[in-house]
Amino acid sequence: MFLDIPSELESALIDRPLPPWELDGSLLAQATMDEYRTELTATPRFAETAATLRHALDGEGGGYAVLRLGNLAKTLGADDDRFLRLATAFAAEVGVPFSPFPRWPLWKNIGVKVDKDPGKSSGIGYNAFHMDLVNGTLPPDYTTLLCVRPDPLGGGPSILSDPHAAVARLTENSRALLAETAYNYGTFYDLHGVGQEYNPFPILDGSTPGKGFVRFTAKMLNRSQIDPVHADAARELADELVAGQVTFMLEPGDYLIVNQRRFLHGREALHSGQETVPVADRRLLLQLFLRAPITAPSASQPADGTS
Repeated sequence: MFLDIPSELESALIDRPLPPWELDGSLLAQATMDEYRTELTATPRFAETAATLRHALDGEGGGYAVLRLGNLAKTLGADDDRFLRLATAFAAEVGVPFSPFPRWPLWKNIGVKVDKDPGKSSGIGYNAFHMDLVNGTLPPDYTTLLCVRPDPLGGGPSILSDPHAAVARLTENSRALLAETAYNYGTFYDLHGVGQEYNPFPILDGSTPGKGFVRFTAKMLNRSQIDPVHADAARELADELVAGQVTFMLEPGDYLIVNQRRFLHGREALHSGQETVPVADRRLLLQLFLRAPITAPSASQPADGTS
């Protein structure tokens, strides 16, 4: 699931600056996606790399990928506009980039705040398994995280787990409870492109594994009012997710893309001592969400831009 960029493609991308993107409401404009695709499909091995990326996310047995853009980040600068446009162009080969938060730009900063709730994405503690925008009727199909800086103290590895495999290990009774509309989490306001508020919701919707969402966030266990019987079933799922997790550290320029219909994500705690690290040196990720195209490209062909 770790995808290296061919050296000839890296060299070509460094010398091929892309124009600034434009938005159509909360979505990356179709004209921008078309322009990026036209530019990059002319580079050697781009179509092949994009197809490999899509297969890792949507092919049999897949669900997440880490695109290793570290050399490009080092050459161009991980927070440089040129590098972000290249990362956006790769993302547009998977889906339609969009921002559900009107108050944030297309890419949202996730830094480190020592006085924040430790369990939040910008906190310093354990960020338990979850899917993003769990309480929207149309959650993002993909969530993505671009590493600008890892924790300089060495903490905060990413964790991922296959919720369908975890559910399959549960008892029939627990699965039945998870399919009931008995769960809730969070607030819902000032959001675009993620449908309406879905609260309460079932964790399981009866869809074929890999097709529907497993609407789960372990944070609901401590922050929501859920009756004990349904909460116990959710705790069983949380335990199975931990038992089946994969763990890895993102390096500068690594671009993690997660198919939310197939995997849940989270993060281990950052290393102790974050208050001693200057703010400008702390861990920094950039987050971008993707909406699946209506007609998904095949795993062996370049995307056609349908949205």
